[in-house]
Amino acid sequence: MTLFHFFNCAALTFGPHFVYYTATPLSEYDTLRTCWKAALVYLGTTLVKLVCLATFLQVSENDTFELSQESLKALIGFLDVLGLYIALTQLTYRNISQNHKFQAVGLCWAFADSLLHRLAPLWLGARGLEFTWDYLLQGLESNASLVFTISFAALGSLMWLRKNKPKFIVPLIYVAAGVLAIMPSIVRLVSMLNVFVMKIKAYFQ
Repeated sequence: MTLFHFFNCAALTFGPHFVYYTATPLSEYDTLRTCWKAALVYLGTTLVKLVCLATFLQVSENDTFELSQESLKALIGFLDVLGLYIALTQLTYRNISQNHKFQAVGLCWAFADSLLHRLAPLWLGARGLEFTWDYLLQGLESNASLVFTISFAALGSLMWLRKNKPKFIVPLIYVAAGVLAIMPSIVRLVSMLNVFVMKIKAYFQ
């Protein structure tokens, strides 16, 4: 039963990436090299982010929401935007159109993110004897990240690769970049609010 729960959670977390790859023309073109390059750029971006977080952020003794620290995290989060910019514009890809390029970059960026942040927790936690919804919610979070990353890569492709672009695209790019940068802070704030609400319910019960 525990392995069944693990495979269900793993399929929910990583399955949509493979479905997207096989169901779209990406599988018919030479996009694997593009995927590997995007994944390597993501790993390099994540490494730089970790170094910046370890260097500039202070370790808080109590688990509270500090605006200054979260603002610094959001500023460091813009490195993801820079990484996507490098993956879309600075790397050379052969025999691939612009339409397939942003899909391949967005897909592999999201897959590398899920693999790096969710595989180990799934393997260590989802095989436990006690059922929990946390890993199913983690899979849904991975799907939301996939949709958001491909959407942002599409906007970035219009912004950075297309010369004659509509003017309304530019504000959307900035909004998406801001959301991408502050996403960890948003998730943290929602999680803390959820814990706070649960404590209030437990108090009144």
